[in-house]
Amino acid sequence: MKKILVTLLVVATVFAFATASFAEKVKIGVSIPSADHGWTGGIVWWAQKAIDEWTKKDPDVEFYLVTADSPEKQVGNVEDLMVKGINALVILPYDSAPLTPVVEQAYSKGIYTVVVDRGLTKPAQNVYVAGDNPGLGRVSGEWMAKELDGKGKIVVLEGIPCVINTERVEAFKDVIKNFPGIEIMDSQPAYWSTQKGLEIMENYLQKYSQIDAVWAQDDDVLKGVLQAYKESGRSDIKFFLGGAGSKEIVKMVMDKDPLVRADVTYPPSMIATSISLAVKGVKNVPLDGFYQMKIPSKVILASELITPENAKDYYYPDSVF
Repeated sequence: MKKILVTLLVVATVFAFATASFAEKVKIGVSIPSADHGWTGGIVWWAQKAIDEWTKKDPDVEFYLVTADSPEKQVGNVEDLMVKGINALVILPYDSAPLTPVVEQAYSKGIYTVVVDRGLTKPAQNVYVAGDNPGLGRVSGEWMAKELDGKGKIVVLEGIPCVINTERVEAFKDVIKNFPGIEIMDSQPAYWSTQKGLEIMENYLQKYSQIDAVWAQDDDVLKGVLQAYKESGRSDIKFFLGGAGSKEIVKMVMDKDPLVRADVTYPPSMIATSISLAVKGVKNVPLDGFYQMKIPSKVILASELITPENAKDYYYPDSVF
């Protein structure tokens, strides 16, 4: 009889543990744009990397990763995720305005929401994670001004006309204003596109007989700019500066390329950070080293200068970006 009671107790304990584990299982939806250029390709790669790592160390978490090639597709994806009964949503909006209503709907249902990079038109999240856009412009301007020794003629290739781009460009120009010897001869949107970077740089090279330096703002754009310069046969430009920290450009910095001597971070790994914050937030687990129980409501990742001395710390050869 005693043996039967012990057996029943063990079975009951195992059942209770399994039931508790099942009850604690959380579902996290991750909605991001498709890999339509280098940086978003990096977003997809880092999202999958984070999901793989969390799946290995925490079997109580289940992930749904979906990508979209349009705002309409992403709205549908989020609606489908809500039908699946997700407890948390990590979203990098394809476009802010059309995604705000559906994210607001998820947030109002009590779904723990982490919005990444492209903010919503009104607050509807537990946490917002982004790179430091003004910081990217400021760090870029400071480094270029120093490299030029405070004088020279430069051209600028911007991103997509939007709030993020404006923050970067205005911060850059605010720095350059402090150096009257530096002239910004032209500044045009390159839409964070390699092809557009190539086309605009070809025009700049035809239009201006002297260019001392180029701020491309983005590594995808920089690739097109470098191609145009190489094909032109000119040799007057002292250096080029991109941004975001793609592995190809970071490798050039590591190898001490004379034309690409630095880069500035805007890491696609921010999506991995956001996934980790969603896991901890929905489980009410504080961040290591934080005495507050709540996850910070806003996380801005610093824009860091990559140089030959520290480039190895930013080089991820397995990444697609």
